[in-house]
Amino acid sequence: MDYFSRIVQDFSVLPHVQAWEDAQRMFQYAASGKPNHWLPPNRSCEAVGGKSGQAVPAVMATACAHIAILLVDDMLDSDPRGEYHHIGAPATANLACAFQAAALQAIANIEKGTAAIISLNEMFLSTTFGQFLDVQAPGDESAYWRTTQIKSSPFFGAALQVGALAGGGTLETANQLKKVGCLYGEMIQIQDDMHDSMEIPANPDWVQGRSPLPILFASLVDHPEQKRFVELNGRITEPGALQEAQEILIRCGAISYCADRLIQKHQEAKEVLNKTPLTNPTPVSSLLEEVIAPVDNLLKACEL
Repeated sequence: MDYFSRIVQDFSVLPHVQAWEDAQRMFQYAASGKPNHWLPPNRSCEAVGGKSGQAVPAVMATACAHIAILLVDDMLDSDPRGEYHHIGAPATANLACAFQAAALQAIANIEKGTAAIISLNEMFLSTTFGQFLDVQAPGDESAYWRTTQIKSSPFFGAALQVGALAGGGTLETANQLKKVGCLYGEMIQIQDDMHDSMEIPANPDWVQGRSPLPILFASLVDHPEQKRFVELNGRITEPGALQEAQEILIRCGAISYCADRLIQKHQEAKEVLNKTPLTNPTPVSSLLEEVIAPVDNLLKACEL
């Protein structure tokens, strides 16, 4: 099933959206990129024995939630790629509220709609608090994990949970899949942090003085090049600074540490999944394997 074409059509006929060209344009544009983060509900729906068509409301709700979160995130991060640069912060904030409401509307009419709405609403509340904490820039690892678990993980937990509910799964099974989704969300955050820290040119995290996990590690852990790294991090836009800082991330063990944490989270998620009664666990287990695959491939290459 082409979920992206289907949910674009379903979104366009939601109340008030029919007359809101900016909302439709934004949703169509986002859908054209076929984001993988919109599709976990399909995986959990199939895992509990549901048909692919049953997942459509959950996929659309997840899509709307994802857009709403990104619109706000970009403003909070002063991201130069943010939509607010094109339409202004007031219009962007209003659209973020609209997409959040659309997410709840999309899931309201499934059989377990009340439970799904509660799941999404809890996720929104947690994520907004996490966004508030993230703006404060976590100063140590415990603060980093707290922010990740409040801000990043709930989206994926809710995505798997509402997909399971849409597919006819029990509340108990949906709650278990939520736990898997939250751990998957932590894996995604670690993976994103590794990618962003090694990106060329410098990712906004460097420029704005933020602390993704590799940069936090290299800044706080005692290692021979710690002082030099902190110095480079303070003037990362100077010629050669980014390359040298990224080389230190590798030498000091920051990237290796992130890979190790990714493996640990993967194992925890597998353990929860193995204890969850599912008709077909493969769709969800393959979701986990897709995130860990780059690390597995790297470890295998090192063994050669």
